[in-house]
Amino acid sequence: MATDQNVPFIPDVRRSYVEARGVRFHVTEAGEGRPVLALHGWPQHHYVYRDLLADPPEGLRIIAPDLPGYGWSGPPPHRWAKEDVASDLLALMDVMGLGKDVLLVGHDWGGFVGYRMVLREPERFRGFLVMNMAHPWAPKGDVARQGWRLLAYQPLMASVGVPLQRRTRFLERLFEAGTAGRNRMDRETAGIFAERFRDPLVARTARDTYRTFLLKEIPASVRAPETRRATVPVRALFGKGDAAVHYSLAAAETARADDYTLELVEGCGHFIVDERPELVRERLVELDRETR
Repeated sequence: MATDQNVPFIPDVRRSYVEARGVRFHVTEAGEGRPVLALHGWPQHHYVYRDLLADPPEGLRIIAPDLPGYGWSGPPPHRWAKEDVASDLLALMDVMGLGKDVLLVGHDWGGFVGYRMVLREPERFRGFLVMNMAHPWAPKGDVARQGWRLLAYQPLMASVGVPLQRRTRFLERLFEAGTAGRNRMDRETAGIFAERFRDPLVARTARDTYRTFLLKEIPASVRAPETRRATVPVRALFGKGDAAVHYSLAAAETARADDYTLELVEGCGHFIVDERPELVRERLVELDRETR
């Protein structure tokens, strides 16, 4: 049982540590029934799914691990190559005995890694709800046109990300800019996320996430674009006001998928799970219903 004093409170959840592929995962779960593996992004941790965890939909078991090196999970034995993280999470599924009737949910980097999981081992998943993340088939021209968005923060994170997260209010300002209107994230919630990145291990993990992406994964994707086709139903939910990732990179017309839909959400920014938790719940319940 996890007993860390600084883990944010969520009522009636079950917490544990699970060892898988050299990672000591901190796992928070709630509910019973069909497993839902819910993956967070940067700069967050499992608490992004607090609404689902506090009140899990009937018949669903919400499982929200902190990704390797994030939140309260231990460090990964690698530099956060996304295929390695996918392997870590697939190993976690094995250790937890999740079987082959799993729904996958992913936001931001959790969505990026989630695509690698469903493309590599589609037989393990019944559906994928992905939020505010480009799909892996975005055309090079579209990526190039939106590349300026990456330059706004990713080179900073890849270079001076550790002191930036630990010693400034960069993350708090990012949460304020990344959420929209009446759904803007409150200071207390932003502080819960930002405070964890004061930890040097977590800050280094975030830096490595972007360093590996910019220096290795983008060049590799240019040399060898993704050709695998998604056979798992994919439901993309996208805050239209996202300043970090443009919704054109998740277009249905360019997705190599048997069953893919994109829903744009007006008045919503990048942090859609925090801004529109009721909509995320509705779409998860719908995906569960249609894949039974």
